[in-house]
Amino acid sequence: MGPILLAFALAALAWLLLAGAALRERHPVWFWYLTGYPVSVLRVLFTWRKVAQFNGLTVTHKPVRQQLGDLEVRGEPVRAIAPRISFPRATPTGLSLVARLHPGQTPGPFIAASDALMHAWRMHGVRVTSPERGIVLITATVRDPLEQPGLASAPAELLCALIGALESGGAWVMDLRQVPHWLITGATQSGKSTLLARLVSQLAPQPVALVGIDCKGGMELGLFGSRLSALATSRREAVAVLGALVVELQARMRTCRQAGARSIWELSHSRRPVPVVVIVDELAELYLADGTRDGKAEAEQCSSYLLRLGQLGAALGVHLVIAGQRVGSDLGSGVTALRAQLGGRICHRVNDPGTAEMTLGDLHKDAVVVAQSITPHERGVAVCTGTEGGWDRARSHLTTAEEARKTASAFAGMTPELPSVNRALKVSAEGEDA
Repeated sequence: MGPILLAFALAALAWLLLAGAALRERHPVWFWYLTGYPVSVLRVLFTWRKVAQFNGLTVTHKPVRQQLGDLEVRGEPVRAIAPRISFPRATPTGLSLVARLHPGQTPGPFIAASDALMHAWRMHGVRVTSPERGIVLITATVRDPLEQPGLASAPAELLCALIGALESGGAWVMDLRQVPHWLITGATQSGKSTLLARLVSQLAPQPVALVGIDCKGGMELGLFGSRLSALATSRREAVAVLGALVVELQARMRTCRQAGARSIWELSHSRRPVPVVVIVDELAELYLADGTRDGKAEAEQCSSYLLRLGQLGAALGVHLVIAGQRVGSDLGSGVTALRAQLGGRICHRVNDPGTAEMTLGDLHKDAVVVAQSITPHERGVAVCTGTEGGWDRARSHLTTAEEARKTASAFAGMTPELPSVNRALKVSAEGEDA
């Protein structure tokens, strides 16, 4: 009987291993819930006090210095008390728990200890935030949720675009009604152009006017020309288009004032002008002067017009999406002023720390470090500002230029006319030819 029972036990073990491998391949979330989560909970509970003590996250109720006559004695406390933590709660990508801070503690040391927690708990990553005073939220992910981001659903609302997936597993949505203007940075082959293609393909079926400014001869945005209401391919043309849009803003302001409305969204549907989304590919081409007087004047005009659109466009239905490989103060003071108007930020892998600092540093210092850790193999991965004031790590869905071009062609009939912009563009083109 002994050999027979052993054979049955080995066969059962083999079947369990095969079933576990199949479950992990087809249903990784259920595999995590049934196998990985219980083991990780035990690991967290048994290692928390030791990890907290090694990383300076503990306190003591007794002072670390005492006075013995004229002699002051200093030393480490005999018993360190770690902050109380909640029972780890399972999430589809890992687990989360709350640690309650002792009086005098701040979230800073816990954020600095995130790497130590990651290694101690054998997780892919650990992120520490402080949603309210007195507590820190520790979120651990067992695997990289951005390796194969699934397609999530997005609200079917005007000026909403489903860009990709967040690290939390939710949908990455660019809502231009909520955050009117965006700054997108990224080096070559980082996913910036793919993100713009995705944005165009998402906005093409909507009743909005798309205006492209691509001073590299239209090589990028020219692929979507059939759905663009206007396309500027040089800085001279960009000045004309942006100037015409500023004039359009003034006309919309008069319309709102006559109707007693504070924005175009308070106007009746029949009087409401079409929303305009201005997509600028490579901001540096607009700001870098070529040394000539005309070039310097054009750069100053572009800076002034973009700043004007950023200041007034949100209420008047004109939105900016500014992209560039490098964005820094060396482009001029106008870039810093414009950045203050671009509330939405997306930073892919960049070649210089200054661009990451310029994109995220004024909003989230800790996000700059995360953005700089993006590797060349993580195409499409970016750090973006969240809708609730924080930041997220996300990945855009792969949308090729050919797919976006076909989508733009399919909805070419929905392209709104912008007569004043097209007239200014035509006059600028004729002057350049002359």
